[in-house]
Formats: sequence, structure tokens, C-alpha cells
Amino acid sequence: MHEFIKWTATESVARLKNGEVSPLELIAAAEARIAETNPQINAMVTLCFERARAQAQQLMKQSRADRSPAFLHGLPIAVKDNTDVEGVRCTSGSRVHEQRIAPASDLVVRRLEAHGAVVIGKTNLPEFAAGGNTFNDVFGATRNPWDVRMSASGSSGGSAAALAAGQVWMATGNDFGGSIRTPAAFCSVSGLRPSPGMVARVQKQPFNPLSVEGPLARTVPDVALMFDAEAGFDARDPLSPRAPLPLFAQCAARPEKPLRVAVSADLGIAPVVDREVRASIRSVAEQLAADGVTVEEAHPDLTEAGKNFLTLRGAVYIARVAPLLAQYRDMLKPEVVENAEFGLSLKLSDVVAAEIVQGEIIRRAAAFFEDYDVLICPAALCPPFDVNRRFVENWDGVAFEGYMGWLVLTYAVTMMACPVMAMPGGYTQNGLPLGLQVIGKPRGEAALFSQAAYLEQLLDLARRTPIDPR
Repeated sequence: MHEFIKWTATESVARLKNGEVSPLELIAAAEARIAETNPQINAMVTLCFERARAQAQQLMKQSRADRSPAFLHGLPIAVKDNTDVEGVRCTSGSRVHEQRIAPASDLVVRRLEAHGAVVIGKTNLPEFAAGGNTFNDVFGATRNPWDVRMSASGSSGGSAAALAAGQVWMATGNDFGGSIRTPAAFCSVSGLRPSPGMVARVQKQPFNPLSVEGPLARTVPDVALMFDAEAGFDARDPLSPRAPLPLFAQCAARPEKPLRVAVSADLGIAPVVDREVRASIRSVAEQLAADGVTVEEAHPDLTEAGKNFLTLRGAVYIARVAPLLAQYRDMLKPEVVENAEFGLSLKLSDVVAAEIVQGEIIRRAAAFFEDYDVLICPAALCPPFDVNRRFVENWDGVAFEGYMGWLVLTYAVTMMACPVMAMPGGYTQNGLPLGLQVIGKPRGEAALFSQAAYLEQLLDLARRTPIDPR
């Protein structure tokens, strides 16, 4: 493994900034690492090194005088394959778009490139980002670097696996029902599901608070560094923040011990939680308490979150996928067809009732965080599973409803509209990663980065990546 690959993104950007290393050297190191590791994990599915080198050369000619503190100075990144990069193939993991070349870059890619990131390729995902296991008929399955027999989860599984194997230093993700959080957990990296609107998006349904764009990296400070480049106002997203934002990398550089932490292994809604997942949450609680933090078992009432999340998700699928049914039904995986048809079967009164329930959950969460700094719970109710399973149908003899059922711990949290840091939380006896959701106060990203950085130091797990796939 090349020395450059072992650097964190924060270290790499500092060395780029002072001229110790060039963007072209990091691109070459990433290219070699991808060639070495991608045959085992299939994380990167489309590469664009010529485009990256041309971008890097342009950056190297520009003046350094007017670069913002959030500038990335030519750091190579990867972009999830449902996010357009101009001139690069973008399939969304579907045969419908198998040969599609993006005519223009997505808003988040434009922001990242304007802040000095260099895109070197696209990462794998399930078809139309539907599901918690990354496989599709275009590129096949992505495998977990910690054990290539296991799933990297989804839908940002390619991004998380690429990070864990050291193919890139940062990668984009998007999160609806857990698509940043469960891959980060399964691959022992970190990722942020931000508050809705913090990373501006141009969406068909502009007031959709469920689907967000967010950063993935190997450490909390690296996630903050990427978030600084992504977050901010855009007039095309009515949820985006107009007020100036703090530098989140500075927040992450100042770890802050939370005073009062709530923990829950099941949020009162998971029908089963693996015993090793429960043990990891118990261990985190004990370590916090031993360090002087007040820790209590508590969570807001999320009883109605699951059913109503699925209703709201169905309404979004009407806009996203239903228009494809008439022409492409036979090319879509059954779960995508099922999602779209479920959405079309909904009554307007169903959707309105679900929106009202989400409003109640958001208000409950706000009241809950008047008493607690953060809420910590698992990012998945089970460890990484066999990559050949389409999804987790049951665990410890308990069956789940539908292909999303096993993801209840993440999609219920989505309904709270709070920022969530996914980060390493321990390992099973067999060495498979277990991850945490660290849920912060509404629009509380700044404090969350400081508190997550403290927790990362306390648990001392982040520096175990990158790894060689095994």
C-alpha cells in the first residue's frame, strides 16, 4: 500500500496545500490502488482519469491567493453512480441508463469541483439506489473489504467500500433510508446524513426532507472537510441555508465531550437486534460513562415512524421511477417496480397523514434534544451479511416485512430530520465492523462534529482503515 493511500484526507489536503505532494501524484496513487484492489471488491465502476488529470493541471496553474479555507487543492474523490459528472457515464445501476453519458454535472459535483476536488470515478450502487445491498445488473455486486464474502450494504456501498480499501480519500453519498449510514457501518468508515437542505440539491420534489446528499470519508475530521465543500445556499433548493455556515472542519478539530448522552440499542421499534450489536452499544455507553459523561437509556417515541416513512418514500417513487414503468418494466428489478406501484396505490389522504405524523416526530425529537446532546444507536440491527443475499429477510428467527424491514433503525431516524454521523462502533468476534448512528440536535451539525470527534478519539477505531481486501 502506497504511503499516500494511508494519509487521511485532512493530511492529504494539508500536504497538497503546502506543495509537498501534487494532485497528479495522488491521482496516480489512487489509480494504482484501484487497479490493485477493485477486482476483489468492485467498488469503482467507471473511471475518468484523463478528465481528472486535465482538471488537476488546471488547478495547478491557478493562483492560490483567493482559495477559501474549504478548498481541497486537487484531492481525488469518487462520486456515487446516481450523481452526474459531466461527460462521464452515469447509470444509476440500471440497464435503463446503461449507456447514458451525463450532459452536465450535478450541483453537488459542481460545488466540490469549485472547491478544488478532482473526480476520478464513479462508485457502485443498487439499481436507482433502492436497497441495503449494493448489486445491479450492469456492474454486479460490491463486496466488503473486511470480508469479500460479505455485503458492503447500500445504497452508497461502492463509496464506503472504496474508502475502506483506500481507493479514494473522500466519496459522495446520498441517504434516504440509511444509504450513507449502513454502508459506513458495514465498512468501518464515517459518513454524515446532514439536516435536509444543508447540501443543496435540485430535486423533482423540492420540499422532500427525506432524501439528502452527504459526505463519506474515513474519519470524522475528513467528513467535516468534505462537508465544508458541499454545504451552503443555492436558490434552486428552498431548504438550503442562507445564513453563513461555520467551518465544520474547525468544529471537528476541537473535540468536545457531550454532557448528557442518550443510548438505545433498538429505539423501541426494532423487532430484533443482534446480540453483538447490542454488546457494542453497551460497550460504547460504558466507555462514555467511565469518561465522566452522563449516559441514560432513552429515545424519542418513534412508534409510527416506520410505516409513515414507507408511505412518504412511496410518494417520492412516483416522481422518481413510476414514469419508467410503461416503457422499461421488464428491465427494472422487482423491488423498484414494487416501490413505484406501492406509491401509485397510495391515496392523497395517506400521504398527507404521513406528513402530519412526520411533523409530530420532528417536534418530539426537538423536545428530546432539549435534554440530551446526542442520541447513540446502532446503524444496523445486524452485522454485515452474505453478499449473495438480496436483503436480510430475517434475523435470529425474526422475519422482516419487505426488503426494507431490516433497515428500520436508519429509516425511522430519517423521520426526525436531525443530522446523523455514522461512524465505527466496534467489531464482531469474527472481525466484521459494527457501526453507530450519532444523532445530533436539529440543524446541529457544528456541535455534532465536535462531539463525534470526541467519540472517535475515545473509541480509537478510525485508524484501522484503509485495509487490503480479504
